[in-house]
Amino acid sequence: MAEHVLELKHITMQFGGVVAVDDLSMHIDQGEIVALIGPNGAGKTTAFNCVTGVYTPTSGQVLYHGRLIVSNRPEGRMKTLYAGSQKDHPAEVVVNTPDRITKLGLARTFQNIRLFKTQTVFENVLIATHLHRTSNLLTATLRLNWREEREMREEVLNLLEVVGLKDARDELATSLPYGKQRRLEIARALATRPKLLLLDEPAAGMNPQETDSLALFIKQIKDRFALTVFLIEHHMDLVMDISDRIYVIDFGRLIAHGAPHEVQDDPDVINAYLGVDEE
Repeated sequence: MAEHVLELKHITMQFGGVVAVDDLSMHIDQGEIVALIGPNGAGKTTAFNCVTGVYTPTSGQVLYHGRLIVSNRPEGRMKTLYAGSQKDHPAEVVVNTPDRITKLGLARTFQNIRLFKTQTVFENVLIATHLHRTSNLLTATLRLNWREEREMREEVLNLLEVVGLKDARDELATSLPYGKQRRLEIARALATRPKLLLLDEPAAGMNPQETDSLALFIKQIKDRFALTVFLIEHHMDLVMDISDRIYVIDFGRLIAHGAPHEVQDDPDVINAYLGVDEE
């Protein structure tokens, strides 16, 4: 059996006595679009942050193409405070920073757009390509890296053309309409040459027409760049349209998993979103 692109094993993220993610296990396979959904405060972005190195989980493991990239167990005072349900903690501790994880082939966007506000559209994407540059301070100062710099600039122009922003390359990033800022953030993530793209609420703040356009855009870049996509989203029409599989969490715990039509009709999912009447 082929190894998963991404696998989470018993991830728990605890802040003091608050368990934000509780014993979460899931996997994503090559070429899939997988969605993580749940009510506000369910722990979705916290799970993303554990995958991308923003947080080190209190307990559990994250594997990328079978390689252990994050692993931890409760230590020190957390041993006493630990309230997670998974007791078989991995012995090995592996901590990676976000830049190291990005270099492995994982890139992400954020729920709140985080563009470089004083930089142009072109510069925002160019900065991301520098993750893979081979030049150093000396070669850059002496302009010995001019070929590499030229290739990076050509790569940026190609990306901007793909996302429909080439004509806006000299504009300030923050001068773009909201929907185009979202595309720019995705273009910047693509500039790191990922194999796994993580999108945190990419349709947030968009109207229905912009959301439909985004759904088509995600499918297009997935095929063009041979991506696997992992997204968090509240727009259920978007999720149901593009997802191969869906994981649902509530209060940090997995409550459902399956194809869109299976999840849509799951009573636990309906209760989590709509609540239940108490008599």
